[in-house]
Amino acid sequence: MIKLLADSACDLEAEEAKARGIALMPLYIRFGDEEFQDGVTLSHRAFFEKLIETDDIPKTSQISEYRFTEAFEELTKDGSEVIAVVLSSKLSGTCQSAVKASKKFEGKVFVVDSMNACLGERILVEYAARLIEEGKLSAREIAAELENKKGKIKLLALLDTLKYLRKGGRISSVTAIAGEMLSIKPVITVTDGEPKLIGKAMGSKKGNNLLNRLVEECGGIDFSMPYTLAYSGLSEEFLLKYLHDSEHLWKEHTDHIPYYLIGSTIGTHIGPNAIAVAFFSK
Repeated sequence: MIKLLADSACDLEAEEAKARGIALMPLYIRFGDEEFQDGVTLSHRAFFEKLIETDDIPKTSQISEYRFTEAFEELTKDGSEVIAVVLSSKLSGTCQSAVKASKKFEGKVFVVDSMNACLGERILVEYAARLIEEGKLSAREIAAELENKKGKIKLLALLDTLKYLRKGGRISSVTAIAGEMLSIKPVITVTDGEPKLIGKAMGSKKGNNLLNRLVEECGGIDFSMPYTLAYSGLSEEFLLKYLHDSEHLWKEHTDHIPYYLIGSTIGTHIGPNAIAVAFFSK
């Protein structure tokens, strides 16, 4: 048997992961003196309720080698092999912890550095789940296929505010304040495992149009592979507007566009009212 493990940076919550047979390793997130397990003891919605209420930036902590070792022991004790898809090594030490732990289970545990996060990591997890369910490849072959395909993943996000990037020290206060005054909506992506600012637009409508153009410039969406939209905050309003503005990208290819609420790993840095799309490019 082949089992799949993912960290909570892929934005799966505990119940969803359980229903899909995916072992979920939660990162820890701290608001002041309170510590929670991402997606387990703190839901995505509860996270944004807390984020909006506080002036402090919550802190996330990587998953330790010890926790991965415990998880791998539990998953392999019946003779199963394990594929672990984890948060980009450029964003956290979680991947390094997983790799170190996997060396104690040589030939049984295969760690895949997603070189992504959030919904970009999520669609790689979904592809892994599909390959396991098909049952045509060995664990080693599935890991190799994931390594081969992960470079085609495109993650694009349109932010509503620069406030949280400023709080996290990602941009200067002057840039953030100027951006707020001009209603500038930044677009970020993940390149070589790290977030990168790739565009700016004035207002939501122009932001949606910019997001659509960037999707097309990436080569378009491979609808034979997993894809998803996501939003942050307590309302789907901005996502629903984007669905309307991006209809031409989807309508001839699918009747169903999955979407979900972003979790804490990326939500900490982008704040509420962001929208994002992740897909494998053609």
